[in-house]
Amino acid sequence: MSLPTDPSGQPSRPTQPPASAPMPPPVAAQRVSGPAPARLPQRAPNAAARPVPADGPFRRGFGTGFGVALGAGAVLVALTLVSLVGMIGLSAVGSSQAATPAAAGYKTIWGPTTAKSVMRAVHISGAIMGSASDGVSLSGGTYGYEVADMIDKLGKDDAKGLVMIMNTPGGTIYGSKAIADAVARYKERTGHKVVAYVEAMSASGGMYAMAGADHIISDYGTLVGSIGVIAGPFERYKDVTGVDGGLLGSGVQAGSITSEYLSQGKGKDFGNPYRDMNAEERKVFTDGMAREYAAFVDHVAAGRKIPAATIRNELGAYIYDPATAKEKKLIDDVMGRDAAFRKAAELNGLDPAQTRIEAKEAPSFLDALLGAEQRVSGQAPAAVPIGGQPAKATAVICSGTPMVLAISGDPARLCG
Repeated sequence: MSLPTDPSGQPSRPTQPPASAPMPPPVAAQRVSGPAPARLPQRAPNAAARPVPADGPFRRGFGTGFGVALGAGAVLVALTLVSLVGMIGLSAVGSSQAATPAAAGYKTIWGPTTAKSVMRAVHISGAIMGSASDGVSLSGGTYGYEVADMIDKLGKDDAKGLVMIMNTPGGTIYGSKAIADAVARYKERTGHKVVAYVEAMSASGGMYAMAGADHIISDYGTLVGSIGVIAGPFERYKDVTGVDGGLLGSGVQAGSITSEYLSQGKGKDFGNPYRDMNAEERKVFTDGMAREYAAFVDHVAAGRKIPAATIRNELGAYIYDPATAKEKKLIDDVMGRDAAFRKAAELNGLDPAQTRIEAKEAPSFLDALLGAEQRVSGQAPAAVPIGGQPAKATAVICSGTPMVLAISGDPARLCG
């Protein structure tokens, strides 16, 4: 049987496969109309076929990108570590100007943070009390014992001097004296100078606290002085049997309500507003005030080198403007904050351009979460409303039996 031939005379190939070979299924075109698809690499004959997941191209692309990013990140980390090691090495080898960071719990309040010389500052603001057991006033204040503890912890190498930043009307005698005593110990222990800087007011107990400083500088428009003691108020309700503290009450009421104190010991009910103070009680209390006043005068006289008689007979308990206070030797200079801090550095033999002043700062958010009290050590918190009720002062200067205070003005204005 002869095979069919094509026009060229060559035998033509069969157009249908042999019956024994199965027909491959029709395959739809896998591209859209347009440019021809790229030619795919051919698999070697008899090579095992690897299954390709449906997201194969995406996974390969993602894996490649992720790998590149990871590699680049590793390179950056390595370069960063090398840079840090190099910087640390250079700093340790050749940088005598490198500054130590602020001590834990402190922040820089003046001067460049990179300055190599450090001075410490303590803030004395608001009413001066003793410790947290003295309570709080509406306006806040200072705990003198805590400030004294901070000063006592300062060693000679911790800082190159101390700055007292004053803004206080005074307060308790014991809180003010605690600060004054700590200042004296610091000067003797370290040999460094103490500078007091009056921001707005330093009266009475404030004067007591800062009188022993080596140099006192007051800002412009401040108030300084009030060397004296006070106690009160002593109330006397004549022919009054009760008081009405209600919102709509008149404040005083008479009638069948009476008040009576039961006590043992002479003068135990001293301060009873429903009876007069007798002569003996007045003398005992006044004598005590006289002794506190004498100690106050002697302390200022020694610290400021002013005769005690001048303080008693001339200066008195008046409060003075900065210029007058300087004339009367209660302060040494009148200048602004920046100039005052520069002066403080110079008095301690430091270069102001290379000096920073650090002060205590409030605990961090993390410390607060761990239970730290949210206040700067030494500073008394202000009274806050509780349960929808108005804030109530609990400070010793605001409640209880009147006590002898070194404070300027009416303590009631600090207590609401």
